[in-house]
Amino acid sequence: MITSVIESIHEVPAAEWEHLARPAGLYLSHRWLAGEEEDPTATRAYALVRGLDGALLAAAPLHLVREEPNDSYRPETVLPAHLRPRVIAGARRGYHLQDAVRRFADHHGTTHWWPYLTTTAAARLAPLYPQPALHLEDDALIPLPGRRIEDYISSLPSQRRVGVRRERRRFAAAGLDVRRQPLSDCFEDAGVLLAGHQQDHGHDRDGIDAMTGLLKRQAAAMGSEARVVAAYDGHRMTGFCLYYHYGTTTWIRAVALDRDHPAPHLYFNLMYYLPIEDAYARGTSALHAGMTTVEAKRRRGAEVSGLYALADRDPAGPGGPRVRTARDRGPLPSA
Repeated sequence: MITSVIESIHEVPAAEWEHLARPAGLYLSHRWLAGEEEDPTATRAYALVRGLDGALLAAAPLHLVREEPNDSYRPETVLPAHLRPRVIAGARRGYHLQDAVRRFADHHGTTHWWPYLTTTAAARLAPLYPQPALHLEDDALIPLPGRRIEDYISSLPSQRRVGVRRERRRFAAAGLDVRRQPLSDCFEDAGVLLAGHQQDHGHDRDGIDAMTGLLKRQAAAMGSEARVVAAYDGHRMTGFCLYYHYGTTTWIRAVALDRDHPAPHLYFNLMYYLPIEDAYARGTSALHAGMTTVEAKRRRGAEVSGLYALADRDPAGPGGPRVRTARDRGPLPSA
Protein backbone atom coordinates (compact mmCIF):
# COMPACT_ATOMS: atom_id res chain seq x y z
CA MET A 1 0.00 0.00 0.00
CA ILE A 2 1.09 3.56 -0.74
CA THR A 3 0.40 6.35 1.78
CA SER A 4 0.46 10.05 1.03
CA VAL A 5 -0.76 13.37 2.41
CA ILE A 6 -2.44 15.95 0.18
CA GLU A 7 -3.45 19.52 0.95
CA SER A 8 -6.98 19.77 -0.45
CA ILE A 9 -9.98 17.49 -0.88
CA HIS A 10 -10.22 18.85 -4.42
CA GLU A 11 -7.15 16.76 -5.32
CA VAL A 12 -9.33 13.64 -5.05
CA PRO A 13 -12.21 13.21 -7.52
CA ALA A 14 -15.51 13.44 -5.68
CA ALA A 15 -16.78 10.07 -6.94
CA GLU A 16 -13.62 8.31 -5.75
CA TRP A 17 -13.85 9.88 -2.29
CA GLU A 18 -17.59 9.25 -2.00
CA HIS A 19 -17.08 5.54 -2.62
CA LEU A 20 -15.44 5.43 0.82
CA ALA A 21 -17.34 8.22 2.54
CA ARG A 22 -20.97 7.40 1.77
CA PRO A 23 -21.16 4.40 4.15
CA ALA A 24 -19.26 6.39 6.80
CA GLY A 25 -21.46 9.46 7.07
CA LEU A 26 -22.17 13.06 6.17
CA TYR A 27 -19.22 14.65 7.95
CA LEU A 28 -16.72 12.71 5.83
CA SER A 29 -18.46 13.54 2.55
CA HIS A 30 -16.51 15.31 -0.20
CA ARG A 31 -18.85 18.29 -0.29
CA TRP A 32 -18.87 18.77 3.49
CA LEU A 33 -15.07 18.65 3.74
CA ALA A 34 -14.70 21.06 0.83
CA GLY A 35 -16.83 23.55 2.72
CA GLU A 36 -14.81 23.04 5.91
CA GLU A 37 -11.65 24.10 4.06
CA GLU A 38 -13.03 27.64 4.19
CA ASP A 39 -12.99 27.62 8.01
CA PRO A 40 -10.01 29.74 9.14
CA THR A 41 -9.58 28.04 12.54
CA ALA A 42 -7.55 25.11 11.17
CA THR A 43 -5.29 24.03 8.32
CA ARG A 44 -6.48 20.88 6.61
CA ALA A 45 -4.80 17.99 4.88
CA TYR A 46 -5.84 14.46 3.92
CA ALA A 47 -4.05 11.17 4.48
CA LEU A 48 -4.63 8.65 1.67
CA VAL A 49 -3.91 4.97 1.30
CA ARG A 50 -3.85 3.59 -2.25
CA GLY A 51 -3.23 0.15 -3.61
CA LEU A 52 -0.51 -0.53 -6.15
CA ASP A 53 -3.14 -0.17 -8.85
CA GLY A 54 -3.90 3.36 -7.63
CA ALA A 55 -7.29 2.55 -6.13
CA LEU A 56 -8.18 4.60 -3.05
CA LEU A 57 -8.48 2.13 -0.15
CA ALA A 58 -8.72 4.44 2.89
CA ALA A 59 -8.61 8.14 3.71
CA ALA A 60 -8.76 10.49 6.67
CA PRO A 61 -9.10 14.27 6.90
CA LEU A 62 -6.49 15.91 9.14
CA HIS A 63 -6.91 19.23 10.95
CA LEU A 64 -3.99 21.21 12.36
CA VAL A 65 -5.97 23.30 14.82
CA ARG A 66 -5.02 26.90 15.52
CA GLU A 67 -8.17 27.85 17.44
CA GLU A 68 -10.88 25.38 18.45
CA PRO A 69 -14.27 27.06 18.96
CA ASN A 70 -16.08 23.81 19.78
CA ASP A 71 -15.53 22.68 23.38
CA SER A 72 -16.27 19.08 22.41
CA TYR A 73 -13.11 19.05 20.27
CA ARG A 74 -10.81 20.85 22.71
CA PRO A 75 -8.34 18.27 24.08
CA GLU A 76 -8.23 19.90 27.51
CA THR A 77 -11.96 19.33 27.97
CA VAL A 78 -12.12 15.64 27.01
CA LEU A 79 -8.62 14.10 27.29
CA PRO A 80 -6.32 13.39 30.26
CA ALA A 81 -4.26 16.38 31.33
CA HIS A 82 -0.93 15.18 29.91
CA LEU A 83 -2.32 14.81 26.36
CA ARG A 84 -2.52 17.99 24.28
CA PRO A 85 -2.58 17.00 20.59
CA ARG A 86 -3.18 19.72 18.00
CA VAL A 87 -3.88 17.47 15.02
CA ILE A 88 -7.36 15.99 14.76
CA ALA A 89 -7.60 12.90 12.57
CA GLY A 90 -11.06 11.95 11.46
CA ALA A 91 -12.04 8.74 9.71
CA ARG A 92 -14.03 5.63 10.45
CA ARG A 93 -11.89 3.10 8.64
CA GLY A 94 -8.29 2.20 7.86
CA TYR A 95 -5.62 1.89 10.55
CA HIS A 96 -2.99 1.83 7.76
CA LEU A 97 -3.43 5.60 7.86
CA GLN A 98 -1.77 5.88 11.27
CA ASP A 99 1.79 6.30 9.97
CA ALA A 100 0.75 9.06 7.55
CA VAL A 101 -1.19 10.83 10.30
CA ARG A 102 1.77 10.60 12.68
CA ARG A 103 4.19 11.96 10.09
CA PHE A 104 1.87 14.92 9.46
CA ALA A 105 1.65 15.66 13.19
CA ASP A 106 5.41 15.21 13.70
CA HIS A 107 6.07 17.64 10.85
CA HIS A 108 4.10 20.27 12.74
CA GLY A 109 5.73 19.50 16.09
CA THR A 110 2.68 18.01 17.75
CA THR A 111 0.73 14.77 18.20
CA HIS A 112 -2.65 13.61 16.96
CA TRP A 113 -5.91 12.14 18.21
CA TRP A 114 -9.00 10.51 16.76
CA PRO A 115 -12.13 11.95 18.42
CA TYR A 116 -15.66 10.52 18.31
CA LEU A 117 -14.86 7.12 16.82
CA THR A 118 -17.58 4.52 16.56
CA THR A 119 -17.14 1.33 18.55
CA THR A 120 -16.09 -0.53 15.40
CA ALA A 121 -13.55 2.09 14.35
CA ALA A 122 -12.12 2.36 17.88
CA ALA A 123 -11.74 -1.43 18.06
CA ARG A 124 -9.75 -1.44 14.82
CA LEU A 125 -7.48 1.43 15.79
CA ALA A 126 -7.01 0.70 19.51
CA PRO A 127 -4.25 -1.94 19.08
CA LEU A 128 -1.98 0.73 17.56
CA TYR A 129 -2.21 3.13 20.51
CA PRO A 130 -0.69 2.87 23.99
CA GLN A 131 -3.79 3.65 26.03
CA PRO A 132 -7.34 2.21 25.99
CA ALA A 133 -10.00 4.05 24.05
CA LEU A 134 -11.67 6.77 26.09
CA HIS A 135 -15.47 6.88 26.06
CA LEU A 136 -16.55 10.45 25.20
CA GLU A 137 -20.28 10.45 24.51
CA ASP A 138 -23.21 8.36 23.37
CA ASP A 139 -24.74 8.74 19.94
CA ALA A 140 -28.39 8.25 18.96
CA LEU A 141 -29.79 6.86 15.71
CA ILE A 142 -33.56 6.47 15.22
CA PRO A 143 -34.56 3.69 12.78
CA LEU A 144 -37.39 4.62 10.41
CA PRO A 145 -39.26 1.46 9.42
CA GLY A 146 -41.84 1.33 6.68
CA ARG A 147 -42.66 4.16 4.30
CA ARG A 148 -44.38 6.90 6.30
CA ILE A 149 -44.27 8.57 9.69
CA GLU A 150 -47.21 6.51 10.96
CA ASP A 151 -45.03 3.42 10.48
CA TYR A 152 -42.40 4.99 12.72
CA ILE A 153 -44.97 5.93 15.36
CA SER A 154 -46.48 2.42 15.26
CA SER A 155 -43.03 0.95 15.98
CA LEU A 156 -42.89 2.70 19.38
CA PRO A 157 -44.25 1.28 22.66
CA SER A 158 -47.93 2.03 23.18
CA GLN A 159 -47.41 4.76 25.79
CA ARG A 160 -44.91 6.54 23.58
CA ARG A 161 -47.22 6.30 20.58
CA VAL A 162 -49.85 8.19 22.56
CA GLY A 163 -47.31 10.82 23.61
CA VAL A 164 -45.93 11.40 20.12
CA ARG A 165 -49.36 11.77 18.59
CA ARG A 166 -50.33 14.23 21.33
CA GLU A 167 -47.16 16.31 20.75
CA ARG A 168 -47.83 16.45 17.02
CA ARG A 169 -51.51 17.32 17.49
CA ARG A 170 -50.88 20.15 19.98
CA PHE A 171 -48.13 21.64 17.86
CA ALA A 172 -50.39 21.60 14.79
CA ALA A 173 -53.14 23.32 16.81
CA ALA A 174 -50.80 26.25 17.55
CA GLY A 175 -51.26 27.35 13.94
CA LEU A 176 -47.62 28.19 13.17
CA ASP A 177 -46.54 28.40 9.55
CA VAL A 178 -44.19 25.45 8.83
CA ARG A 179 -41.83 26.10 5.92
CA ARG A 180 -39.33 23.76 4.28
CA GLN A 181 -36.57 25.59 2.44
CA PRO A 182 -32.86 25.54 1.59
CA LEU A 183 -30.55 27.02 4.21
CA SER A 184 -29.42 29.64 1.69
CA ASP A 185 -32.89 31.23 1.89
CA CYS A 186 -32.94 31.67 5.67
CA PHE A 187 -29.41 31.52 7.13
CA GLU A 188 -29.64 35.02 8.58
CA ASP A 189 -32.81 34.34 10.60
CA ALA A 190 -31.47 30.92 11.60
CA GLY A 191 -28.14 32.47 12.65
CA VAL A 192 -29.90 34.78 15.11
CA LEU A 193 -31.71 31.85 16.75
CA LEU A 194 -28.60 29.66 16.76
CA ALA A 195 -26.56 32.40 18.46
CA GLY A 196 -29.20 32.69 21.17
CA HIS A 197 -29.20 28.92 21.65
CA GLN A 198 -25.41 28.78 21.93
CA GLN A 199 -25.26 31.64 24.40
CA ASP A 200 -28.00 30.05 26.51
CA HIS A 201 -25.65 27.07 26.80
CA GLY A 202 -22.66 29.15 27.88
CA HIS A 203 -20.93 29.58 24.50
CA ASP A 204 -20.45 33.32 24.68
CA ARG A 205 -18.10 33.40 21.67
CA ASP A 206 -20.86 32.16 19.38
CA GLY A 207 -22.53 35.50 18.65
CA ILE A 208 -24.85 36.40 15.80
CA ASP A 209 -22.04 37.30 13.37
CA ALA A 210 -20.20 34.04 14.08
CA MET A 211 -23.27 31.82 13.76
CA THR A 212 -24.60 33.63 10.69
CA GLY A 213 -21.18 33.30 9.06
CA LEU A 214 -21.04 29.60 9.91
CA LEU A 215 -24.46 28.92 8.38
CA LYS A 216 -23.66 31.05 5.34
CA ARG A 217 -20.53 28.92 4.69
CA GLN A 218 -22.54 25.72 5.07
CA ALA A 219 -25.20 27.02 2.69
CA ALA A 220 -22.58 27.92 0.09
CA ALA A 221 -20.78 24.59 0.42
CA MET A 222 -23.78 22.27 0.57
CA GLY A 223 -26.21 24.11 -1.70
CA SER A 224 -29.65 22.53 -1.93
CA GLU A 225 -28.51 19.62 0.29
CA ALA A 226 -28.64 21.94 3.33
CA ARG A 227 -32.32 21.69 4.24
CA VAL A 228 -34.25 23.66 6.88
CA VAL A 229 -37.67 23.09 8.35
CA ALA A 230 -38.75 26.17 10.28
CA ALA A 231 -41.76 27.43 12.19
CA TYR A 232 -42.90 31.03 11.65
CA ASP A 233 -45.30 33.25 13.54
CA GLY A 234 -46.12 35.72 10.79
CA HIS A 235 -42.76 36.87 9.43
CA ARG A 236 -40.85 35.89 12.57
CA MET A 237 -38.92 32.60 12.63
CA THR A 238 -39.62 30.99 16.01
CA GLY A 239 -37.56 27.85 15.53
CA PHE A 240 -35.66 25.84 12.93
CA CYS A 241 -33.95 22.53 12.30
CA LEU A 242 -31.07 22.18 9.83
CA TYR A 243 -30.52 18.69 8.45
CA TYR A 244 -28.99 16.78 5.56
CA HIS A 245 -30.11 13.68 3.68
CA TYR A 246 -26.95 11.67 2.99
CA GLY A 247 -26.68 8.00 2.13
CA THR A 248 -29.43 6.10 3.92
CA THR A 249 -29.61 8.58 6.81
CA THR A 250 -31.05 12.00 7.57
CA TRP A 251 -28.53 13.91 9.72
CA ILE A 252 -29.70 16.54 12.21
CA ARG A 253 -27.15 19.35 12.28
CA ALA A 254 -28.69 22.11 14.42
CA VAL A 255 -31.94 22.99 16.21
CA ALA A 256 -32.71 26.34 17.84
CA LEU A 257 -35.80 28.08 19.19
CA ASP A 258 -36.88 31.62 19.99
CA ARG A 259 -37.26 31.36 23.77
CA ASP A 260 -39.41 34.51 23.85
CA HIS A 261 -42.05 32.98 21.54
CA PRO A 262 -42.73 29.44 22.79
CA ALA A 263 -45.22 27.08 21.17
CA PRO A 264 -46.51 23.71 22.37
CA HIS A 265 -43.95 20.97 21.70
CA LEU A 266 -42.09 23.12 19.19
CA TYR A 267 -38.72 21.54 19.99
CA PHE A 268 -39.89 17.92 19.65
CA ASN A 269 -41.55 18.62 16.32
CA LEU A 270 -38.50 20.42 14.91
CA MET A 271 -36.01 17.93 16.31
CA TYR A 272 -37.84 14.72 15.42
CA TYR A 273 -41.22 14.64 13.74
CA LEU A 274 -40.88 17.20 10.94
CA PRO A 275 -37.43 15.93 9.83
CA ILE A 276 -38.77 12.37 10.05
CA GLU A 277 -41.57 13.32 7.64
CA ASP A 278 -38.95 14.65 5.22
CA ALA A 279 -36.76 11.58 5.74
CA TYR A 280 -39.61 9.35 4.61
CA ALA A 281 -40.26 11.62 1.64
CA ARG A 282 -36.56 11.35 0.69
CA GLY A 283 -36.43 7.59 1.27
CA THR A 284 -33.83 7.48 4.04
CA SER A 285 -34.18 4.79 6.69
CA ALA A 286 -32.78 6.44 9.83
CA LEU A 287 -32.58 9.78 11.60
CA HIS A 288 -29.19 10.58 13.13
CA ALA A 289 -30.16 12.51 16.27
CA GLY A 290 -26.61 12.88 17.63
CA MET A 291 -25.27 13.33 21.13
CA THR A 292 -26.72 14.80 24.36
CA THR A 293 -30.25 14.31 25.81
CA VAL A 294 -29.86 10.66 24.90
CA GLU A 295 -32.69 9.44 27.11
CA ALA A 296 -35.21 11.71 25.36
CA LYS A 297 -34.03 10.27 22.06
CA ARG A 298 -34.19 6.74 23.39
CA ARG A 299 -37.83 7.34 24.33
CA ARG A 300 -38.46 8.20 20.69
CA GLY A 301 -37.01 4.94 19.45
CA ALA A 302 -33.30 5.74 19.24
CA GLU A 303 -30.63 3.07 19.26
CA VAL A 304 -27.70 4.35 21.33
CA SER A 305 -24.02 3.51 20.79
CA GLY A 306 -20.79 4.79 22.26
CA LEU A 307 -18.31 7.25 20.76
CA TYR A 308 -14.62 7.01 21.71
CA ALA A 309 -11.30 8.85 21.43
CA LEU A 310 -7.80 7.53 20.87
CA ALA A 311 -4.83 9.82 21.45
CA ASP A 312 -1.21 9.51 20.37
CA ARG A 313 1.52 10.47 22.80
CA ASP A 314 4.96 12.02 22.61
CA PRO A 315 7.65 9.33 23.09
CA ALA A 316 9.33 11.54 25.69
CA GLY A 317 6.10 12.02 27.63
CA PRO A 318 4.58 9.87 30.37
CA GLY A 319 4.34 6.20 29.63
CA GLY A 320 7.07 5.75 27.05
CA PRO A 321 6.59 4.65 23.43
CA ARG A 322 3.53 5.67 21.50
CA VAL A 323 3.02 2.50 19.46
CA ARG A 324 1.96 -0.92 20.65
CA THR A 325 3.37 -3.91 18.80
CA ALA A 326 1.36 -6.74 17.28
CA ARG A 327 1.96 -8.82 20.40
CA ASP A 328 0.19 -6.17 22.48
CA ARG A 329 -2.95 -6.10 20.39
CA GLY A 330 -6.17 -7.03 22.10
CA PRO A 331 -9.90 -6.33 22.11
CA LEU A 332 -11.29 -2.88 22.75
CA PRO A 333 -11.54 -2.42 26.54
CA SER A 334 -14.97 -1.67 27.91
CA ALA A 335 -15.58 1.99 28.69
